[in-house]
Amino acid sequence: MMTDKGASHRAYIGLGSNLDEPIEQIKRAMGELARLTKSRVVHCSRLYKSKPMGPQGQADFINAVVELHTTLKPAKLLLELQALERQHQRGHGGPRWGPRTLDLDILLYGDTIMHETDLDIPHPGMHERDFVLYPLYDINPDIKIPGRGDIKTLMRQCPDYGVQAIQI
Repeated sequence: MMTDKGASHRAYIGLGSNLDEPIEQIKRAMGELARLTKSRVVHCSRLYKSKPMGPQGQADFINAVVELHTTLKPAKLLLELQALERQHQRGHGGPRWGPRTLDLDILLYGDTIMHETDLDIPHPGMHERDFVLYPLYDINPDIKIPGRGDIKTLMRQCPDYGVQAIQI
């Protein structure tokens, strides 16, 4: 619940998991995002299954996107998301794009464009990931990605990771 009187910002959070019952990991994380300080979940996408982008031989990923209204600044929001990842036993020492219990990424934060040491907004590469664009489209089919264009065009140009909506 938001209690801060600061300006609320619309943030889109990408969720991914392919370890330890990934559907349950994502559903649990959605509930935890709803309890995030100074924030409110507005929309949740459907869940999607996709082939791994990174090392092959790992399980398919389950992905989703959540629209969050928050008064947290981007750096503080990132810290809160990293704390949730740790609660899900997420380690950051494995291979890039390797298996994980939970991955939470700030995809967009209003119209913010920033490039910091630990945080880039919009999330770099999101425009090339169908497993991000399809759930984002579920929530906001008219969204424009700052510096990249409208989501419908990006979806047509995106590599195919075999994304498919799943029923839960």
